[in-house]
Amino acid sequence: MNKRWLITGTGSGLGRALAEAALARGDTVAAIQRGGDDLPGTTTWRCDVRDTAAVNEAVSATGEIDVLVANAGYGLIGGVEETSDAEWREQFEVNFFSVMSLLRAALPGMRRRRSGHIIAISSVSGLVGWPSLGPYSASKFALEGALETLALEVAPLGIAVTLIEPGGLRTDFSTRSRRQSARIITDYDDTVGQSRRLLAEHAGGESGDPAKAAHAILAVADHPEPPLRLLLGEDALLYTEGKLASQRAEIEAWRKVTLEIGF
Repeated sequence: MNKRWLITGTGSGLGRALAEAALARGDTVAAIQRGGDDLPGTTTWRCDVRDTAAVNEAVSATGEIDVLVANAGYGLIGGVEETSDAEWREQFEVNFFSVMSLLRAALPGMRRRRSGHIIAISSVSGLVGWPSLGPYSASKFALEGALETLALEVAPLGIAVTLIEPGGLRTDFSTRSRRQSARIITDYDDTVGQSRRLLAEHAGGESGDPAKAAHAILAVADHPEPPLRLLLGEDALLYTEGKLASQRAEIEAWRKVTLEIGF
């Protein structure tokens, strides 16, 4: 069945690949993007996702939305102490609060129809923390918590929610869409600095294919029982399984203390 999509961040990267894949199979795509060329075959609104009025207009004009994809975002590189309040707030405005505004615009129509699928592009960094990615990771952790809760709230209304958690994808996210903190503290060179250097070295050589990631998202959108979370990439699986094993070991090591606080 032909689906009507609204996708943010279609100017490049995964958003662009997803829009192209959906169009190629005959779906209808509406797009919200700030830069990049218009994708032929789409209805495109050019605006910043933080512009709530413009986003609301795009959602209203799109009409019935079968699949809403919140994809727009960027990554801020910097240690927790290195990054300013203003840098943290801007990271959250784009990666978290703009998504909340988008959802609030689209959900009334989905509730009326008792159908729809909300897909948010999170990250393995929404599950696992690394030095230098504190603000970015925090914005994705917040997205994970909000949408996990939303999934419970909208499931009885026939609406599905999925968090997509890619590892490294070979897009310009690691170059054009990555920003550096204005401040660098030399005491963090072995942690934040090392991570910053590794990210720069691997930029453009990521193992994930955005076109294949797009087709994985199409499969999720078509599934009658889509997952709440979908990891994409061998690196995402490796890091997440490592964290879960470490977390389980820590829970067991401290189980006695955990249980001692009861009356």
